[in-house]
Amino acid sequence: MSDSASPDNAVADNTVIAVVEDDPEIRDLTLRLLAREGFEAVGCPDAPAFDRIAGRRRIDLVLLDLMLPGEDGLSLCRRLRASGGGPAVVMLTAKGDDIDRIVGLEIGADDYLPKPFNPRELLARVRAVLRRTRHDHRPATPAPHEMLRFEDWTLDTGSRELAGADGGVTQLTGGEYDLLLSFLRHPQRVLSRDQLLDWTRGRNAGPYDRAVDVQLSRLRRKLGDPGDGSGLIRTVRGGGYLFTAKVRRL
Repeated sequence: MSDSASPDNAVADNTVIAVVEDDPEIRDLTLRLLAREGFEAVGCPDAPAFDRIAGRRRIDLVLLDLMLPGEDGLSLCRRLRASGGGPAVVMLTAKGDDIDRIVGLEIGADDYLPKPFNPRELLARVRAVLRRTRHDHRPATPAPHEMLRFEDWTLDTGSRELAGADGGVTQLTGGEYDLLLSFLRHPQRVLSRDQLLDWTRGRNAGPYDRAVDVQLSRLRRKLGDPGDGSGLIRTVRGGGYLFTAKVRRL
């Protein structure tokens, strides 16, 4: 199963993954799988154990079980996102109901995977999420600093902060930031759903991936867009989405 010759293996370098799973058998199997692929992986049976580890070291990605004793996975994910940014999160759930996955994405999870999962699919999703968020845990050169202005909003691509007219900062998840940046790079142009999936989700996106829909709804709310066609992001029937505002670089 090893992908040691693959260029994707580069994302494993210096990457720390926390496996937050109360089932010891699943946790140990997942830890061994990740270690075999070159990742540094640490196991946590519950949220307090994760907090102790995260307080001592950097965590790049969390494989987070939905059903945990005490504080559940949704609550932990919400807490991580409330602090602003944080590690990437892939939610693991034994439930088949779409609502659990949608809620997980709504509160900031970067991806989800139902259990039981195929080991190859787990690795593919982990690598895809790390590719999308690699700037957060790459110790190399800092990201280019750019200020993008649209209407009363300013996006700082260096700090990834979205500021309003009053200077207040609106927190964006990684997926929301990627989606907004895609619109700001291509303003006043119809973008198809497939384009947005490719730019924000990478090669791991599937034809029925709902992450863009969830993140779009969340982004609209944060921008004060009513979603009825009169706001910043207009739905084009049969075409995709159009970002209506002009964008200028400061």
